[in-house]
Amino acid sequence: MTDGEARDRSIAAYGVLDGAPRRELDSLVQLAAQVAGVPFAAVNLLSSHSQHQVATSGFDGADSPIDHSMCRLVVEGGKPIMLEDAGDDVRFAHNPWTTGEIADVKYYGSHPLTTPAGVTIGTLCVFDDRSHEVTPQAARGLAQLADRVVDVLELELASRRLNEVNARLSTSNERLAQFAGQVSHDLKNPLTSISLSLETLELDVDEPDQLDTVARARRGVDRMTDLINNLLEFAQQGQAPGDDVVDLAVEMQSALDDLTGRIPREQVVVGELPLVRGDAGQLRSVLMNLVDNAAKFTVPGEEPDVEVDSVPIDGHHRVEVRDRGRGIPEEKRERVFAPLARLDKTVEGSGIGLATCRRIVEAHGGRMGVEDREGGGAVFWFELPRADA
Repeated sequence: MTDGEARDRSIAAYGVLDGAPRRELDSLVQLAAQVAGVPFAAVNLLSSHSQHQVATSGFDGADSPIDHSMCRLVVEGGKPIMLEDAGDDVRFAHNPWTTGEIADVKYYGSHPLTTPAGVTIGTLCVFDDRSHEVTPQAARGLAQLADRVVDVLELELASRRLNEVNARLSTSNERLAQFAGQVSHDLKNPLTSISLSLETLELDVDEPDQLDTVARARRGVDRMTDLINNLLEFAQQGQAPGDDVVDLAVEMQSALDDLTGRIPREQVVVGELPLVRGDAGQLRSVLMNLVDNAAKFTVPGEEPDVEVDSVPIDGHHRVEVRDRGRGIPEEKRERVFAPLARLDKTVEGSGIGLATCRRIVEAHGGRMGVEDREGGGAVFWFELPRADA
């Protein structure tokens, strides 16, 4: 396999060329430009025939022939290049990026992006139309951020693989949990690297814009960490829950204790809740998720109006959590229980909670759904066998 073919295969696996823009990559190139003190930066991926600018700062990215790419020498050599004036370097003196045909690059810094498998797929590049000194701080910062670019690509790849396996193995709880545990470990390693690097950068920068960019990047790391934890929880639920008698009234009060600060107790009206059999902790998690969702999806400007109650149905207990949110259209009621489904992206969350709830309920021999609430809102319900059934 040629180097170009190896790059093509690696880039295709990351799925970055045809997908939506990556906010994390955009943040990293902005930070790279600020750390280097230049107006322009880009993540360049080099396939066997083209240079693809998948994230840029200071200009609009575009694809171009690989023969025009300054970064091709970095990819082929596997080593960074830092120049005060690229036009004075024989390797770039006639390149259209330095002659004015495409741009008028003078200051130029480029660091290779190398995958864990050892394939160099592109560069993190910073440049300016003015020449100035190359500092050790800029070179070091570019190297750190280049590693973080690869970490972001690896995170998304591992996350997609986890989702694919999750879909294929939804009926195989033990295998899914084992795989999810391994993948979550693979995801958390680069996250830890990103977090540590951002902490280091935060100590080195002092400009407000730079600090703001670092803060946004750290918030992205926190969101990804929460998502990984939620995915792992989803994958590990659904095991045999045991046969203990569980008082849902007691678990409801514990859930409300855990939600203190998110929703006042007086805004949740709790009726009589039954005794069932299963795992108290898992069922408490279901109640807490449903009540928390009911509060989060309340129509803006209105106080939460949440009711929790139960009714007996044919040897089962049906527990209902009623809210006054926007409601859910009938054609989307199954979709809300799919992993990573988020119908309303204005509300914080990962889209894992309801999928986990249904997984727990089904492991307890029950079922779960949603319907309209009279007067507006939604009713999330789940049915479980009675404790004496």
